[in-house]
Amino acid sequence: MSTEPVKSSPVSQPSPKNRLVRAVGTISFFTLLSRILGFVRDVVIARIFGAGMGADAFFVALKLPNFLRRLFAEGAFSTAFVPVFSDYLKDGDDKATKEAVKAVFTSLTVVLVVVVAVGQIAMPLIIWIIAPGFADDPEKYQLTVDMTRITFPYIFFISLVALAGGILNSFHRFALPAVTPLLLNIAMIVGALYIAPLMDRPIVGLAVGVLLGGVAQLAIQIPALKSIGMPFSFRWNWQHPAIKRILLLMGPSLLGVSVAQVNLLFDIFLASWLKEGSISYLYYADRLVEFPLGLIGIAMGTAILPALSAKASSGDDEGLKADLDFGLRLVLIINIPATVGLLVLREPILSLLFERGAFDAETTSLTAQALFAYGLGLGAFSAVKVLAPAFYAMKDTKTPVRIAIICMVSNMVLNIILMIPLQHAGLALATTIAAFLNAFLLLRGLGKKIGYYPGRKFFITMLKTFVASGVLCIFLFLAKVAYWQPGLQTLDKTMILLPIIAVGIVLFVLVGRLVKIEEIQSLAGLLKRKS
Repeated sequence: MSTEPVKSSPVSQPSPKNRLVRAVGTISFFTLLSRILGFVRDVVIARIFGAGMGADAFFVALKLPNFLRRLFAEGAFSTAFVPVFSDYLKDGDDKATKEAVKAVFTSLTVVLVVVVAVGQIAMPLIIWIIAPGFADDPEKYQLTVDMTRITFPYIFFISLVALAGGILNSFHRFALPAVTPLLLNIAMIVGALYIAPLMDRPIVGLAVGVLLGGVAQLAIQIPALKSIGMPFSFRWNWQHPAIKRILLLMGPSLLGVSVAQVNLLFDIFLASWLKEGSISYLYYADRLVEFPLGLIGIAMGTAILPALSAKASSGDDEGLKADLDFGLRLVLIINIPATVGLLVLREPILSLLFERGAFDAETTSLTAQALFAYGLGLGAFSAVKVLAPAFYAMKDTKTPVRIAIICMVSNMVLNIILMIPLQHAGLALATTIAAFLNAFLLLRGLGKKIGYYPGRKFFITMLKTFVASGVLCIFLFLAKVAYWQPGLQTLDKTMILLPIIAVGIVLFVLVGRLVKIEEIQSLAGLLKRKS
């Protein structure tokens, strides 16, 4: 393997459509493994801790570092760093590129240490601000503070993981960054099964697992960076041009790329006033929506940013629009049938995955309400993951910021309005409506900026996908009525639900090929090449 990959970086060449498909396929494959393991993790958590006080406290303790991770590490920082780093790679100056990485790594490390230290000191106040309803229960409030202090340093490790992942992704090495979430899931399972029994408050074992997961995720990236000649090393240079450019892009995009995360944090704020378990219902529902979202939405957003950045750097607007259009079509053919599956089979899926131990039938029913509301927005959540990177690739942060402000305000107003009649499901529905508004405004903004509007091919793909999904919907509904019933044992649930899902997928693909959905052919060709 070459030790000087910079001068022949793949980023300096426009990425063809099949490369984008392969990148999405690679990320989606490892994301699938991570999501499956994540379900195992959530099954373990649900069985042991259910949706009571301890679970609510832990999910808040997990939400804060995850919020900062998605807001900063995987959000504003990644979307600012990749375009800047792509420019250095395009110039082909090995020394300048390495100096930029050193300066960014050093500055980021210093900032993260300060953030973690301040967070530890101010944690009681922070929890009071984000979950004020917990203050009415001193035991629940103190448990949340203690666990968040344990999980909070996760932001340090995962931010450096995001930096490493941005470098590797820019070299079109998508596999390892996509593998790292597996380690967090493994660590949390270990925390629940083996560390929790050793604790006076068993739920704290989960918080320890989160911290160990962050350490493991960073450790696995270090050798890969060395192999491409980009190891982390310290070089203090706060005035480095790369840092200035990243900060200029990051400032506005802190809001622009994180509308959904700010909305989810506001959900926690309001849900803390609702009945006990509401935060847990939202968490479990969100986890199920994250499965298809991660497979295509997040995977596509991760894969497409370097491609769009390369096209933007070379001034290839037509190539940028072509990649964007293809990405949105892939989002359609995955998320429309996934939405149908989640909505029709929401209670059977939740029952199979979680309904055991402390997670009872009532918890399943209440979680299904949130899942229905979140599931409606799956396509919009994924579309935002594809549309937003187009602006950051062109180093335009103003437009997403304006859109983000509109969507955040809309979400907050809808939260308050819908929470009253629909309780926790109203919070989920408000998030979904805001996501559709976000996607619409981003799409309109791209039309004004580069003249991108979904063309005839996009709408033909959408129509064909709706036809195939309609057939899928009818099949799933009839199969559910015919075979599913409450109170089944886990083995019976598995023997009924998995064949229904498998036949549904095959049916959708067959109908999709019958109506000639081109993107299904592309994905099928990718699978053949990998086999």
